[in-house]
Amino acid sequence: MAVLGSIKTMGVKEITVWFFDYLCLYLLFQLIKFIYNTWWTPIHIQKVFRSQGIKGPSYRFHHGNTKEISKMMEESKKKPMKLSHDILSVAQPHFDSWLSQYGSIFLYWYGTKARLVIAEPELIKEILNNKDGTYLKIQFEGYFKKLLGGGLVTAEGKKWIAQRKIANHSFHANSLKGMVKAMTESVEMMLERWRINYVEGKNEIEVFEEFRVLTSEVISRTAFGSSYLEGKNIFDKISRLATLASVNTNKMKIPGIGTIFRSSDEIESEKLELEVRNSIIELVRKKEEDIRLGGSESSDGCDFLGLLIKATQETDEEKKISIGDVIDECKTFYFAGHETTTGLLAWTSLLLAINPDWQDKARKEATEFLNKNDSTPEFYNHVARSKTLNIIINETLRLYPIAGSVERRVAKKVRLGNLVLPPGIGVTIPILALHHDAKIWGEDVHLFKPERFSQGVGKATTTSTTMAFLPFSYGPRICVGLNFALLEAKIALLMILSRYRFALSPTYVHSPVNHPTLQARYGIQLTLHALRI
Repeated sequence: MAVLGSIKTMGVKEITVWFFDYLCLYLLFQLIKFIYNTWWTPIHIQKVFRSQGIKGPSYRFHHGNTKEISKMMEESKKKPMKLSHDILSVAQPHFDSWLSQYGSIFLYWYGTKARLVIAEPELIKEILNNKDGTYLKIQFEGYFKKLLGGGLVTAEGKKWIAQRKIANHSFHANSLKGMVKAMTESVEMMLERWRINYVEGKNEIEVFEEFRVLTSEVISRTAFGSSYLEGKNIFDKISRLATLASVNTNKMKIPGIGTIFRSSDEIESEKLELEVRNSIIELVRKKEEDIRLGGSESSDGCDFLGLLIKATQETDEEKKISIGDVIDECKTFYFAGHETTTGLLAWTSLLLAINPDWQDKARKEATEFLNKNDSTPEFYNHVARSKTLNIIINETLRLYPIAGSVERRVAKKVRLGNLVLPPGIGVTIPILALHHDAKIWGEDVHLFKPERFSQGVGKATTTSTTMAFLPFSYGPRICVGLNFALLEAKIALLMILSRYRFALSPTYVHSPVNHPTLQARYGIQLTLHALRI
C-alpha cells in the first residue's frame, strides 16, 4: 500500500523511470533464474555424480539428452526388424546404448531434470520398498498431467492412502469374483463377432484393436456400471491424449515460452482434457442418480465409481476425496486398466501364435477347465490356479512388459548403496532392460521359454534375485489392478483357446514401440481356425 501511495505522488516521468527500473530488475531476476536452472544446477549435479564414479551422456543446454533420444528413436524406426524378442534396441534404443556404454548405473537428462538410471536389483528393491518415504512418484507435467491428473498413479501422502483404500476394496478377491460374469459375457460378445466374420470368410483379425474393444467393455461394466458405448467417448479421447503425450515426450520448450506460444497439440490436449472431464462428470451424475433411486445391481454403488462417489460424502476428512479426485481416478483407471490388459492379451496372442506347442498346452488346460467349471461359482478359483497360463503370462510380461520403465523422485538427500543422491533428482528403473538382461536370465534371455517360471518367480533367474521381474512394479506402490488385469486376461485366453487355433498372419510386421505403453506399431494380425462354431 505504501508503494502504491508513493506512485500516486509521482509525475509521469518518474513513473516511467520507476517502471523501467522495475522491469529491468524483473527481467534480470528471470535471467538469473533461467541460467541457474538450465546451466548451473545441471552442471553442478553432473559434477556431483562424476565425483562418485557415475557417468552418462553429457548435459546439453536446455534440452538435456532429449534430442539424442528422439534421434535414436527415429533411427530405430527406419531399421526393419526380424521377428525377434530382442526388442530393447527398438523400443528403448537410448537405454540399450547407454547401458552398454556406461554400465548398470548412469545419469542422463530429461530437459534440465537429472535422471539416474539404476539397473541393479538390490538397489531397486530399496527404492521401491521406500521404507522411509524418500522415493516419491514423479509429478507429471504437460500432456501426461492432462492424461492422468492427480490420480492414484501420482498421488502421495494422505490423499494416496484414501485413494488406495478405495481401489483395494474394489479389486479384492470377493469383488473380483463378482466381476467374472461381466468378463465372460464381454468375451462372449467378442467371440460372437469373430464367429460371424469367420462364417463370412474373414479369418484374419487384428488383435490389438479387438482386445482394445474388449477391455474397454469390461472396464465400463465392472468399474463404472455402464456399457462400452457409454464409455467409448471417454476411451477415444483418453487414447488420443495418450498419443499426444507420447509424440511430445521429448519435445522441450524454453521456460516461459510455452505459456505464450502454444502448439496445435497443446491446444488439442486442453480441449480433450476438458471434454473428458465433462464426460466423467456426466457419468458421475448418472451414477449418483442410479444410487439415489436404488437401481440395478450394477448401480448399487459398490463398483469402483460408486465407491469413489461415496468417498466424496465422507465426514472423516482423511477419507474424504473431492470431485476432482474422482475425475482423476476415473481417468487413471480408464487409461491404465485399459492399456495393461490390452497389451498383455495382444503380446500373449503373438507369442502363442508363433509357439504352437505352447498354444496346444494352454488349449488343453483351457478345455479341461471350461468343461468342468463353465458358469459355476468355482470358475474364479480354477482360473486363478491355471498353471500353464500363469507361466505363459509371466514369460509374456518378461519379454513384453506393459511399462518400459518406472520413475521415482528423491525427496531428500539419501544414501543408496555407495552413492549419495541429492534431493530433487529422478530415479529411473529400466524394466524392459532388466527383463532382457542375459546376466540375470541366462543366454536364452530373448527366447520364449515359459518353463523358466515353472518353479515360481524366485527360481526363474540365474541369480537369487526376484527384483529383475517387475511387470507391475513392486512394494507399496505395486499396481493395485494387477489381479483384475490377470483375471480378465486369463478368462479371455481360456475362452479363445477353447474355440480357435491361431497363427501369425503373413501381413504382420514386427515393430514394438512405447506409445506410452509397449504396443505394436502396426498391430498384430492373426489368422483363425475354428475348432467349433
